Amino acid sequence: MNEVFELRNEYIALCDLLKTCGIAESGGMGKQMVAEGVVCVDGAVELRKTCKIRPGQVVSGEGFTIRVIAAHA
Repeated sequence: MNEVFELRNEYIALCDLLKTCGIAESGGMGKQMVAEGVVCVDGAVELRKTCKIRPGQVVSGEGFTIRVIAAHA
């Protein structure tokens, strides 16, 4: 699954992004995925559940890639 996420704020927490994009069924599941080390940010494993994801970053894992872009006003 490849997805483009339009970010309307300065950043979104990693676990919230996973939930919003439907990768995780809940915020708790998103946090668990991050804790297990199965989520990468810009190609590197990310273990901080509330890591701030900003436009231009790519979040990926098994079977998904989310490219974050700035929403147009």
